[in-house]
Amino acid sequence: MMEEKREGINFFQRYLTLWVLICMGVGVFLGKVFPQMTSFVSGLQIEGISVPIAILIWIMIYPMMIKIDFESIKEVGKNPKGLFVTWITNWLIKPFTMFGISYLFFFIIFKNLIPEDLAKDYLAGAVLLGAAPCTAMVFVWSSLTKGDPAYTLVQVATNDLIILVAFIPIVKFLLGVSNVLVPYKTLFVSVLLFVAVPLLAGVITRKYLVGKRGSDYFEKEFVNKFDGITTLGLLLTLILIFSSQANAIVENPLHIVLIGIPLILQTILIFSIAYMACKFLGLPFKIAAPAGLIGASNFFELALAVAVALFGVGSAASLACTVGVLTEVPVMLFLVNVANKTKGKFA
Repeated sequence: MMEEKREGINFFQRYLTLWVLICMGVGVFLGKVFPQMTSFVSGLQIEGISVPIAILIWIMIYPMMIKIDFESIKEVGKNPKGLFVTWITNWLIKPFTMFGISYLFFFIIFKNLIPEDLAKDYLAGAVLLGAAPCTAMVFVWSSLTKGDPAYTLVQVATNDLIILVAFIPIVKFLLGVSNVLVPYKTLFVSVLLFVAVPLLAGVITRKYLVGKRGSDYFEKEFVNKFDGITTLGLLLTLILIFSSQANAIVENPLHIVLIGIPLILQTILIFSIAYMACKFLGLPFKIAAPAGLIGASNFFELALAVAVALFGVGSAASLACTVGVLTEVPVMLFLVNVANKTKGKFA
């Protein structure tokens, strides 16, 4: 992980938007040319959870969890102001501003462009993104602003623990306000399957290997072995989702742009709130930049997994989460640039 932090964003991450667009093209092609294959894959479910998507999401999430050293939580008492900014922004502000901005665009501004039933599903997907702040990519954004890596680790570790208790009630409440009824059981199983289990597996893996082979082996060799597998998991997940969405994309290509607009505005807003709060509190730039970026970025793997579990692979909610992946990197690189250019404003 330390090696990843020093190098910053890799080739795949830098051009993630391009890969998503390529996956969209491949997925739509497969969905239109081989619809029976798409239907068969979509039908592989257990208790409403897509088995292929679950496996691919696990392939993406597990490598993230092994990177997080929960021993860092011992440092939580050092300079807690930055942590409070992160927690308040991520859990008391971000989910609700995401709901408000998305509702404004989907139901009011774009009222004549998006049918009401689709608007409701797009809003649900946006809510899932808003309730899932970033876990892995924040290490990259932090490194690009030369943020404090140890402090960033504490921010991410505590954030992952909060997800376990806060994600379900926030999602349940906001989807209820949206008149989208979702069973607690599905939410609970999703969080257990896609957060708790890989989190525990990551902790056990890390503790065992560090104890047996040492931290140098773990950080510099073992963690890096998963880079290619994680990339493959993400690309295959996107192809599956876009193949299931083939008809919707062909019939409403403008909707991809319409979904992206509120997601982009939300990202910029959340960054601004956390970043300026750190400035107001007199925090140094190396803490302020990661604090702003961790809330702005999304744990889109979790949002995707829950959207598929709740609404299905071919749902409009899953498409909205996928658009979140599409907009993630270019917007975050823009915000990294903003942070670096305003570094002189901080003590």
